[in-house]
Amino acid sequence: MTAELRELRHSGSVGSRSTSSPRKQRDDDQSPLISDEKLLDGDDEGGGSGRVRHARDRSFWSHLLTVSAFGGDDSRVSTSSSKISLFLLIVVAVGVVISVFLLLNRLNAPYLCQKDGIVLHCPHVKESPSLWENPYSATTSWKPCAERRTHGVSDLPPENETNGYIFIHAEGGLNQQRIAICNAVAVAKIMNATLILPVLKQDQIWKDQTKFEDIFDVDHFIDYLKDDIRIVRDIPEWFVDRSELFTSIRRTVKNIPKYASAQFYIDNVLPRIKEKKIMALKPFVDRLGYDNVPQEINRLRCRVNYHAMKFLPEIEQMADLLASRMRNRTQTSNPYMALHLRFEKGMVGLSFCDFVGTREEKLKMAEYRKKEWPRRYKNGSHLWQLALQKRKEGRCPLEPGEVAVILRAMGYPKETQIYVASGQVTKEELTTKEELEGFKKHVTSLAALDFLVCLKSDVFVMTHGGNFAKLIIGFRRYMGHRLKSIKPDKGLMSKSFGDPYMGWAAFVEDVVITHQTRTGLPEETFPNYDLWENPLTPCMCKA
Repeated sequence: MTAELRELRHSGSVGSRSTSSPRKQRDDDQSPLISDEKLLDGDDEGGGSGRVRHARDRSFWSHLLTVSAFGGDDSRVSTSSSKISLFLLIVVAVGVVISVFLLLNRLNAPYLCQKDGIVLHCPHVKESPSLWENPYSATTSWKPCAERRTHGVSDLPPENETNGYIFIHAEGGLNQQRIAICNAVAVAKIMNATLILPVLKQDQIWKDQTKFEDIFDVDHFIDYLKDDIRIVRDIPEWFVDRSELFTSIRRTVKNIPKYASAQFYIDNVLPRIKEKKIMALKPFVDRLGYDNVPQEINRLRCRVNYHAMKFLPEIEQMADLLASRMRNRTQTSNPYMALHLRFEKGMVGLSFCDFVGTREEKLKMAEYRKKEWPRRYKNGSHLWQLALQKRKEGRCPLEPGEVAVILRAMGYPKETQIYVASGQVTKEELTTKEELEGFKKHVTSLAALDFLVCLKSDVFVMTHGGNFAKLIIGFRRYMGHRLKSIKPDKGLMSKSFGDPYMGWAAFVEDVVITHQTRTGLPEETFPNYDLWENPLTPCMCKA
């Protein structure tokens, strides 16, 4: 149809030119093309039949020029149209190629949820939802890649040729200590220093005298990191006054800010290590940043956390026994849930939130807060408004009753087997006194058991923040995202619990929709926030 239209347009233009004026006719007679046609037409130069044959022949040549996209001066219009058509054809072809590429890229793209503010949008999956595991198609796109190099040649200098020695006290509970040890390895790598095996400092709350070797496999720790940094078990023998390392300000770097950059250590700490040869870094809680250090340093922290820091074999074996007994409590093999219920006295008091309880219980809690935190408590008159605001913002620990209602709304039956972490009841129900006796010597050993049993659970539920929950969720993500790790939206739940007109059906719908993506699915690591809770960006690769 297009070629015919072009032919008609060209023929019409030729006809109009041949009859417009004598001058026009003379101009046409000057054309080389007309001259050739005259030879073909014979003696009918100006007659009607000659003009008919002339128009027909011109139409033939026009058609030929249009099809072949070639021509002289008289085919400028058709040539221009042909060029436009060719251009459009190329544009369409390029568009098709790009569309096919994008489609294939989308089909082959790894499963990754994207954050829009506080809302997490995840790709659609065809699998029906499961109470006990994340969709399989959401767990095959990523794999761990923070393992140590195999068949690599270490380029580390000998111990006596590094820039010096660093020593840290890992403070707090087991999980805060774990993070401090990971950071210590990273800092030693940044400064090319030798790390003295960290000391687990006694905490005022935990009051535990556990040593590194009482919890972790020291040989594995040193061997696994041998290609990354030099680690020694003790202070070198040539350093005579060991007490100086713990007490002398001349041997201590104290001005390290929270979340310091790698460059800060190179500019401010390394010169002192080179000068003194041995320096203690304290305090050392959160003294290394995340988005201001090289990616290989973050990957090294993951290597320490997920591969180098193994608990002692006896702790691992007891954790396996507890997990097995949890799955067989009903005489048949069943999945189990681990719940980190942060509702102990200290956490409830420190939160300064208001909770359900009798008048007597609330008076006791007020006295406890006044004694432990007198500056924050003052006269107590401002606490009600503070507690109300914190609950609206989702900054209060969930109560046991609230957790139970949320889990029922999600669809978990009342027969669900639940391991309650940070408590003695579950462990004592699953073991004999003799089995648990050896672990009661150290509070940290019991915390290690909780850590491993929660790690091995089919579903893990956190109820409040903290290093324990962050490390568990991060570890389960690093293991492949298959294991569900539920993180309740406490802000939204506080609104639902506070709505006296909300029925059960509406509440169930709110809970299910809100938490369908809050189960430990793959998402990018948020800068300077959740390396321990979400190690995907620096520590995992496309499968």
